[in-house]
Amino acid sequence: MSETRKIAAILVADVVGYGRLAGADEDRTLARLRALRSDLIDPTIAVHHGRVVKRTGDGVLIEFRSVVDAVRCAVEVQSGMVERNAGLPPERRFEFRIGIHLGDVVEEADGDLMGDGVNIAARLEGICEPGGLCLSGAAYEQVRDRVKETFIDQGEKALKNLARPIRIYGLACNEQRRASEPASEKPTLSLPDKPSIAVLPFQNMSADPEQDYFADGMVEDIITGLSRIKWLFVIARNSSFTYRGKAVDVRRVGRELGVRYIVEGGVRKSGSQLRVTAQLFEAETGAHLWADKFDGELKDVFDFQDRITDSVVGIVEPSVRRAEIERSRRKRPESLDAYDLYLRALPLMATISVADAPAGAVLLRDALRLDPNLAVAHAYLSWCHQILFTHGGFGEADKIAGLEHARAATANPVDDATALAVGAMVIGLLGKNAGAALDAIERALSFNPSSAAALYFGAQLYAWSGDSVRGAEYARRALRLSPFDPLLYAAHLALGIAALEEERYEETATWWGKCAEANPKFGMIVIGQAQALALAGRIQEARAVFARGMELEPSASIRTIRELGYIPALEEKMIRGARMLGLPE
Repeated sequence: MSETRKIAAILVADVVGYGRLAGADEDRTLARLRALRSDLIDPTIAVHHGRVVKRTGDGVLIEFRSVVDAVRCAVEVQSGMVERNAGLPPERRFEFRIGIHLGDVVEEADGDLMGDGVNIAARLEGICEPGGLCLSGAAYEQVRDRVKETFIDQGEKALKNLARPIRIYGLACNEQRRASEPASEKPTLSLPDKPSIAVLPFQNMSADPEQDYFADGMVEDIITGLSRIKWLFVIARNSSFTYRGKAVDVRRVGRELGVRYIVEGGVRKSGSQLRVTAQLFEAETGAHLWADKFDGELKDVFDFQDRITDSVVGIVEPSVRRAEIERSRRKRPESLDAYDLYLRALPLMATISVADAPAGAVLLRDALRLDPNLAVAHAYLSWCHQILFTHGGFGEADKIAGLEHARAATANPVDDATALAVGAMVIGLLGKNAGAALDAIERALSFNPSSAAALYFGAQLYAWSGDSVRGAEYARRALRLSPFDPLLYAAHLALGIAALEEERYEETATWWGKCAEANPKFGMIVIGQAQALALAGRIQEARAVFARGMELEPSASIRTIRELGYIPALEEKMIRGARMLGLPE
């Protein structure tokens, strides 16, 4: 058999803990691995001129024309995995170890590679941190001045079955950077009394220096957008931009700037295409809270920049709020402040359940005793009373209290878009004042155009008041900005109303089925889905759904529908469907 000796850049990678993942769910694990290969790994290898020599189950051996190509491929794959793992629990994440070496290999007639070059790359992969990348000294010398990523000298290490120690460098791995960076000389700042965030300069990962201007402008717009969220403390540009061009440890930055959350990202240009990645971290732990990528074209660069800004601002607000709720749950009861009490009430409000609303009201009243001017506490307490009135017996005291707290929220001089949006919804439902409610929604969006709460509740209010076109527009904007929001059901509700107005009852039933999936304790929407099915002529299916809805909301009646604030034409359709199913008056 003929063979050829040559110098090659060798990359070896495998999945961390693949046996554990496959043991838990082999079919799903195999499907995910195949999807990663087809969607991320193989296209990235092709772009960077790599050749797959062989696959070994969850591992792969790849040859590249140069170490620069190998490193760029590895960095892109690891960045892509951060995006794909965002939101997954640790036990379900796919993470790769990657080792790269430049050395002598033997190429056999069938294209397979053998020799020390392959063995060293495999040993480097074996000692690499999950999600990281290890280079040999020989590989590092080829890329040290040719790529922008920061390398960390980890010293010489003895590797299994190798006669001499190998100098090793780590690349772009958070854990390695944290362990290797020198201690900061900057003072540690105390955290402010409300959630705090810094947006670091986005890294220009292209050779084109023009993209620095694009990245900086986008980051400035994101900082401006986040500054409109009044419950967030946002670090000014001049402070966050001191980290330009540095490989940062988000935990260290959090201490130095005195913030709980960090946004960072990068910009990559390829021909006329731009790709922007963004990530949200909890600074204290370094944990990923969210990551995403955005693709666009240079010819639409300003529209693309606006879209990214809206998306990042829109998703950061609910992501930080979720993290803050978890943080408040970890605090001891005696250390809770007004904001913590408000946070603890939020999950109870999201269900729109008479069973949960009283407990939420207790927490919110306690919050207002500590801080009578906390606008969001007034807003959510008004919502508690609206739930108790509409779904719990129509007590006049709840109606009066709900409107009182809603007006306190919307009249508050603090420009809090969330407080305005929730207060607007209650004024629309309890006060039957669509004009005042929609004015408050538009005020909220003038303060913060990326407020998911204002868009979700605005969608609902516009749809209820008869402007189904505006309602559908707001619903789609909300779903794009914050697709995993607890208020997701409101968008599906609005889109269902738009279909109801045009008597597309099958479509209404579909949207309201999605609404019920997003908020399974919302009994009236399950009943609404049944009404739409009945109007569509699917009466047997409607009866089964109706029975489930009545179990969730046994006090539901025709009056409940009337109190939900539909315009007369929509109300008439809903009541007709309800009477077909026997809903009591």
